Amino acid sequence: MVRTQIYLTDRQRTELAIISKTLGKKQSELIREAVDRLIDQTASIRRESTLRGTAGIWKDRVDLPDYSTIRSEWDRG
Repeated sequence: MVRTQIYLTDRQRTELAIISKTLGKKQSELIREAVDRLIDQTASIRRESTLRGTAGIWKDRVDLPDYSTIRSEWDRG
């Protein structure tokens, strides 16, 4: 693990302390769990953004074969 220092508002610090006592977990553990949830939630958004960013990058290439013709050769008549 890597040590990281963060700043919390008074409200965040108070609520985190209450949650920590209620669940019997360390505050650092709760913060790590929250960060993991955020990473999981945004993974699909990041993946979709990457795909959208790469969509059509080959649209202007002229050195690619005509896939329609190649595909038609596979079709059973």
